[in-house]
Amino acid sequence: MKIVCVGGGPAGLYLGILARLRSGGRAEVVVAERNAPGTAPGFAVTLGEDILDELYRTDPVGAEGVRAAAHVWGDQVVEVGDETVHLGGRYGYAIGRARLLEVLTARARQVGVDLRFDTTVAADGDLEADPLTAGADVVVAADGINSAIRSARADAFGTRIAHGANRYVWFGTTKPFEAFTFAFERTHAGWIWFHAYPAADCLSTCIVECAPETWRGLGLDGMPGDEAMRTLEMIFGRALEGHELVAPPGMGSSPWLQFREVRNTSWRDGHVVLAGDAAHTTHFAIGSGTVLAVADAIALAEELFPDPEPGDSDAPVAVTDVEAALAAYDARRRTAMAPIQDMARRSMEWFEAVPERLEGAGAVDFSWSLLDRRGDQGPLHRRLHEVTQIEPVRQVRRQLTLARRVRRALRRGEIDPVGAITGSS
Repeated sequence: MKIVCVGGGPAGLYLGILARLRSGGRAEVVVAERNAPGTAPGFAVTLGEDILDELYRTDPVGAEGVRAAAHVWGDQVVEVGDETVHLGGRYGYAIGRARLLEVLTARARQVGVDLRFDTTVAADGDLEADPLTAGADVVVAADGINSAIRSARADAFGTRIAHGANRYVWFGTTKPFEAFTFAFERTHAGWIWFHAYPAADCLSTCIVECAPETWRGLGLDGMPGDEAMRTLEMIFGRALEGHELVAPPGMGSSPWLQFREVRNTSWRDGHVVLAGDAAHTTHFAIGSGTVLAVADAIALAEELFPDPEPGDSDAPVAVTDVEAALAAYDARRRTAMAPIQDMARRSMEWFEAVPERLEGAGAVDFSWSLLDRRGDQGPLHRRLHEVTQIEPVRQVRRQLTLARRVRRALRRGEIDPVGAITGSS
């Protein structure tokens, strides 16, 4: 079987890795990336326990490399002006996007994936005319939110794109955040806020967001990128503690974005399938883009190279009915993604109503609303949130959270779980 992955992000690379592993090295896998190696944009991405479990389940050797490069953030706080509220029991992992791709690229090379950098595939979407994809059994469009392949087949995929109302921009910052931090500041033009989190291998990530009225009222809509950064540094002077913002790679005259929610009524068209941001996007407020891209890769690899039936050979073999396998992948992942995208939309809409939510609300009540923005918290959680503002209670919750992390690490078989969990990374 020949598989061509168009796009060398997490979805394309991890599918390549698993296809080689699950086929016993028999599958021919090409990953074509239009950029040069080591030129990944952005700062850090976040991971959770569930995806680490899946990485260890599907490729324990590669998972160790990802986990070793990831940084644990063990607290989450909300700052409203000069008041700080603690969200107890929250933790996660962060890794620089460039570092993650470096780890996955090295593993892909190790298992025999044919990596083609500086390679543009079917820029016009005509896969049959491109020599790299013309003879492939499966073509995976993992070429991002602006996927040329998806755009060329938009009718077949049933592509729908909706836009969020707020404006946002991804920055880095020289401030070494210890906790995942939401910071809200009132300006003469309205409220503006950031989501910030640390990573061990790159600058902290700082996503600034505001309503369009605030964006225009502060003059950010017509302000050059460098000037906008200096303005935001002054607005967030307290929260950044005098540290600088750092421009995203390739920042143009204006770095501001509007979130685009991508949905498709089908993820396959013949032997072509979508994965990652080409198939779906979720608002950055839930931090799941990389996680969901990897989950796509795992599902597709398992459908193309299913586990053997009891009594058969120990190794997965390639399916004989590729069309049926792609249909199963399509149904499996679209079914899984629908509630996740609905949850992400609720989170996006919560942030779009931040100015109204903040007016007249106390910091603790507002932070509870933020915590429950997906509607998954109960009355007991509300009471626990209130008592978490007491330092001795927070200490107890931190110890319980640490124990939970150690238990998960032991269960998935990390080499040195206690050292990895209790150390700085």
